[in-house]
Amino acid sequence: MIDKIFHTYGNDSISTVLDLGCGTGNHAFPLAGRGYEVVGVDCSENMLTQAHAKLTNTRTKLKLSFREEDIRSVKLPGQFDAALMMFAVLGYQLENRDVLATLTSARQNFARRSAPDFRCLVWPGCAHERPSERARVIAVADGKILRFASGKLDVSRHVCSVQINLWRISGERLLLETKETHLMRFFFPLELNCFLESAGFTSIRFGTFPEFDKDPDETTWNVLAVARAV
Repeated sequence: MIDKIFHTYGNDSISTVLDLGCGTGNHAFPLAGRGYEVVGVDCSENMLTQAHAKLTNTRTKLKLSFREEDIRSVKLPGQFDAALMMFAVLGYQLENRDVLATLTSARQNFARRSAPDFRCLVWPGCAHERPSERARVIAVADGKILRFASGKLDVSRHVCSVQINLWRISGERLLLETKETHLMRFFFPLELNCFLESAGFTSIRFGTFPEFDKDPDETTWNVLAVARAV
């Protein structure tokens, strides 16, 4: 999908990609495998350790590297044709100043008019179908992981709070239990446009995720946004 967006909105001129909030590289590796030169940036040392381990164990030679930086202020040598902020990377920037700093940082790393894209939560869907409790079982080599998630909205702050409980089980034994709380901002479409324009972008398209060709409506939770530097 990202590759198609690059070709559609980048006029087949995109070869270098900046992956902001890259995590362990789940987008960076497939893109590098398609021939893009990718630099992944994340503030998590643990995630980047996993990303580097994946890169070390990759038999195919890739134009791929990772850096530990704050995406709100990162300034890399050289410049890029496009940038990504997938999953809730932009949404983890809870304050207005942090959203604007992140988009401005992305804009400063572009060599020319480019096609950045990012995924985020939008308010109409959050209001139409509020966060609910969800359970999932994940099979692993020595047993299974039970994942239970629940969420609630803070409408005044535009924040969705997600509580995740994880249990790793082998047979009848509980090996590990952990809890996480994720705070993610949700946006109104016009609010996103305002941030983009303030950072030096013009919005090209908001599409649903993962069905990007579909227009968002009041039931849409996740939007993939594409913008161009001006």
